[in-house]
Parts: sequence; structure tokens; C-alpha cells
Amino acid sequence: MTPISINGAARRVRLDVRDPDFYRNPLPAYAALHAECPAFFWEEPRQWYFAGYDQVNALLRDRRFGRQILHVATREELGLAEPKPHLKDFDALEAHSLLELEPPAHTRLRTLVNRAFVSRQIEQLRPEIEALSHAVIDTFEKDGGVELLKTYAETIPVTIIARMLGIPIEAAPCLLDWSHRMVKMYVFNPSVETELDANRASAEFAEYLKGIIAGKRAEPADDLLTHMITSEKDGERLSEAELVSTTVLLLNAGHEATVHQIGNAVRTILKSGLSATELFANEETTQRTVEECLRLAAPLHIFQRYALCDVEIEDGVALKKGDRIGLMLGAANVDPRKFSAPDTFKPDRDEGANVSFGAGLHFCIGAPLARLELNIALPILFRRLPGMRLKDEPPVKDSFHFHGLERLDLVW
Repeated sequence: MTPISINGAARRVRLDVRDPDFYRNPLPAYAALHAECPAFFWEEPRQWYFAGYDQVNALLRDRRFGRQILHVATREELGLAEPKPHLKDFDALEAHSLLELEPPAHTRLRTLVNRAFVSRQIEQLRPEIEALSHAVIDTFEKDGGVELLKTYAETIPVTIIARMLGIPIEAAPCLLDWSHRMVKMYVFNPSVETELDANRASAEFAEYLKGIIAGKRAEPADDLLTHMITSEKDGERLSEAELVSTTVLLLNAGHEATVHQIGNAVRTILKSGLSATELFANEETTQRTVEECLRLAAPLHIFQRYALCDVEIEDGVALKKGDRIGLMLGAANVDPRKFSAPDTFKPDRDEGANVSFGAGLHFCIGAPLARLELNIALPILFRRLPGMRLKDEPPVKDSFHFHGLERLDLVW
């Protein structure tokens, strides 16, 4: 039973994101939304959401919407609550996050970081990712079984992004812990306990990075963090607060989504019954397989935007300056108007791009890295462990925004 109540005529929807039937498998709810009202007012969070592929794709690119609002309006004007004092350290990191900024601040920051993430730079990491993938599999291949997320899926992306930035890989357990505690803030209505813990994690993370940055200033190295410290644009360099925020974002975004995507992809492929040998036969089939996994089992399902002015969207949705909207990436990827048999895993489909990495100004800066890691780590895993199968049905995380598994137990 799909745990959703839809009033199609009024475009009103009731849906509890904490209902296990929904977050374990949101596809039936998405199908109902596409059939009745892909643009709708979601009663629980009290804002408009958009599920249609064309709508989401267009709104991601629409400059009348932004990730922040206080650069064009005051809290008083919008009736926004004051910041919570117990989130001071968390908010300090968000204040200079690329993910949250709009031009011109976003342009300046992104320009300084972008060079390291262009495809030709990322491609140079291929031998390192291949060697790491094999080395991790070597540690469990003879065991006949493994929990994949904590071993393979976490180790590869966190190791690669730490090495790129020039952060000691011995810090990986702390980086993962801080990151996991912080991303819990992005669900609907986090508890006070979650907020306090995320704030503590933010303070610990920032303090650690300030020490690393001081070390890089004293002894520059050939890494991304040194590049960010020493690079200039129009005579300006990044402040320490900007350096810390950007590094936290790159570390968190550089592995959180990829961990989920590796787990989601392995589960999707194993449940499909299709031949992994054929799916990963060559570079082209591998890319198609990866993109189909990104479409059908995306790790991030919602991205939020603010209306930067009063605006009416073409289907009659009127928004006031400061209103938030939700763009449902996961739902857009299974829009039947865009993709045939959208709930079916079809790696040979050629029906256009998924929106799992967003679009427009805030298109994911780490997309080339994530794609490279997936295009290397997945085929190596399936080639090395050809008898691999699910030990049991993997439990899905109790989180709608980030769609991923709690654990993924495999046997061979």
C-alpha cells in the first residue's frame, strides 16, 4: 500500500517521509504523483514540491530561485526565525558553503576550486582508484562474504577525496563520523538531539581543519587544499572560514553520495538478474550501466531552493519572495513522460540524462569524480567476485533525502 494521500484537483498531498513503506521504496508514491499532480503542495513540510522531469530540470536552472535568500531580503522582511544559538558552529560552516551560496560569492569560490574537478584532471586519478579498489577487495576476497558499505563503498571515495585535498588518510574514521553526524541535519525536522550532535561535529571538524590549514600554510604541498590556500581571483584569496567550509563540503559531498550510490548500484544490479559480465563488458556498457543506476537508485532525492522574488511558475503556482520549493530529483528520474517503463532497470535505454547531480549553477562540482569512481569500482568488484549475491534483503536507511542502505551484506 502506497502511504500517500493525493487531492489531485487541489494539488494537495499528504505523505509521511518517516513511513517505512515510503522511504524503503518511494517509487510507487512517485508513480502516483506523476499520474495525478507532479506539482503539488506537500502538507507536512508546508511548501510546494515538483516531481516532473521537465519542471525539475528547468527549475534547477532558473535564476529566479537560489540556495540562499538573506542576500536579497532580511529575516524580518520574510518572517524568518532567528538562527538557533545551539547551531552556531554548524551555521558557520554553512555560511561559506559552495552549496549554499549565490553569485557573486558562489562564482568566486567555485572558480578557485573548479580547476581540480574538471574531467581531464580527475581522469588522472584512474590508476589510483583502480589500485585502491583491488587492494580493498584483497582484504576480504577469501572470506566468502562482506558487509560492503563499511569496507568497499566508504573506503574508496573517502580515501580519494582525502588524498586529493592533502588530508591524512589516517583521519578517515573521524572524517566519516563528523560527516555522518552533520548530514543528519538535512532531513525534515531534525530533533534537538540531532542538532546538538551536528553542531558538536561541526566544531570538531572545523578545529581539525584549522590545524591542517595552518600546516599547509607553513609547508605547502601539491594538493587541492594548498591550491585553495594559495590561489587568487581578482587579487582575493579565500579566508580561513571559506577554506574550512569549502573543505568540509568537498569531504562530505566527496564521499557521502558516492557511498550510497555504490551500495544502491550493487543492490540494483544483483536484483535485476542481468549479467554483470555483459553490463560491464566495455567502457560504453559500463557508462550506461552506471548512468542507469544513478537514474533509478539516486542517492539524493530532494534539493531545496528559495524564490528570490515573487514568481509565478507556468502551471499557475504562485510563490512569494522567500518561499522555499522542493525539487524531487529521485522522482524526476522516474517520470514516465521522460523515461519508458521508468521503474525498470534498462541500461541500454537512450532517453536523456538523469538529474541526480542537479543542473545549472549548482550542478555537482564532484560529478566527474563520482562518475569515475563508479565506472571503476563497480566493474572491478563484479569481475573480482563473479559469484557475488545478496545475503539477505538490505535494510534501507531511515532517511528520505539521502536514499541509501543501512548495510549491504554479500556472499559468494
